[in-house]
Amino acid sequence: MAQNIYDQPDFFAGYSRLGRSVHGLAGAAEWPAIRALLPDLAGKRIVDLGCGFGWFARWARAHGAATVLGLDLSQNMIARARADTDDAAITYRIADLERLELPAASFDLAYSSLVFHYLEDFGRLARTVHRALVPGAPFVFTIEHPIYMAPTRPGWAIDASGRKTWPVDRYAVEGPRTTDWLAEGVVKQHRRLGTTLNTLIGSGFAIRHVEEWAPTDDQVRQTPALAEEMERPMILIVSAQR
Repeated sequence: MAQNIYDQPDFFAGYSRLGRSVHGLAGAAEWPAIRALLPDLAGKRIVDLGCGFGWFARWARAHGAATVLGLDLSQNMIARARADTDDAAITYRIADLERLELPAASFDLAYSSLVFHYLEDFGRLARTVHRALVPGAPFVFTIEHPIYMAPTRPGWAIDASGRKTWPVDRYAVEGPRTTDWLAEGVVKQHRRLGTTLNTLIGSGFAIRHVEEWAPTDDQVRQTPALAEEMERPMILIVSAQR
C-alpha cells in the first residue's frame, strides 16, 4: 500500500492551509498550462487519480463532463471532497493507486495532479490506466519534477541508501527518498524523467506533450515568490494518448 501521509493529522492540517487547498485550481500556478492540454470535456467520462478535495472533479463537471470518478487513498481527502460536492454525476472512492483495478475501456480521460511521485510501481498504474481508457483517449498528469524535492530542514533529502543528498544530488539513483514536508518522514519515489516517459511508452501510450513547468513573467510579477521556480523545474506536466 502507498504511504497514506494525508491522513496524518499534522500533515493534513498543513496541507489544508496551502494556497491550492484553499483556492483550488486557481491557487495552483501551473493550472493554466494544464488546462491548455485538456480536451473538450463535453460528454466525457473522467477518472481523477488522487482527487484530493475534488476541485478538478467539480471543474470538469462544470465544463461538460458526463461523469467523474474521483479516487484517493486518504479518508480525509474523500470526506472533504464529498462534503464539498453536491452532484450525483461525481463519485468519490477510497482507493490505493498501487493496487487499482478499473474496468476496461470505461473512461475518455484520465487525469492526475501531483500524486504519482508517491507511487512505487508507476508501471502497474500506467498499464491499468491504459486498459481503462478508450482508444485515442488522453492521459494528462503532473508530478513533482524528478530534479526537485522539497525538504523542510536545510535542503537535505535522504535516498534509499540512507545518504543525505541535496535535491538534485545522485539524480541517477532511483527509489524512495524521505523528506520533511509539512510533516516528518514523507516518502517520495524518485524516478528519472526518462524512466517516467519510457514507462508510459512501454505501457502503450504515445507521448503528446512534456512540459517542465515554469511560471510566466506575468505570474512572477503578480506573485514575486514564484521567482524561485525559475531556479529549477518543480513540476512536470505530461500529456499522453492511449
